Amino acid sequence: MPLMSARLHVLLDRIGAAGSLLCAIHCALLPLAIAILPSLGIAVWLGDGFETGFVAFASLFGLAVLAWSYRRHRAVRALGLLLPGLAALWVAVLYPPLHHAAVPHAVVMTFGGTLVGLAHVANLRLNHGHVHDATCAHSH
Repeated sequence: MPLMSARLHVLLDRIGAAGSLLCAIHCALLPLAIAILPSLGIAVWLGDGFETGFVAFASLFGLAVLAWSYRRHRAVRALGLLLPGLAALWVAVLYPPLHHAAVPHAVVMTFGGTLVGLAHVANLRLNHGHVHDATCAHSH
């Protein structure tokens, strides 16, 4: 694999991991933020559109990066973390009883965001440990 492509893999997974883990922290602190942000006048960051857009972006980004990497390392461990994480995020955003209950919503979003972040970390490890040899899918 060309050096630039390897660096791009690492960069994208680091961005994905950092973004997902920041999302998980955000979701864990959401109940506190719900109480504080209206007094600061910046409650728009908690809006449904922003949250749905962020989950859509995390889904597209995570699936694209992990699918690209899968072609390289052929291991499903990272996808095994990503898919349940994305499912949790989408359930928390789209299932009305859960979406409108602040604490359960925050718990499920934190769980989902953590799994997505761990998927990117797992993918980094899989890419880092990849050895180019005759069994390598892209070496031909």
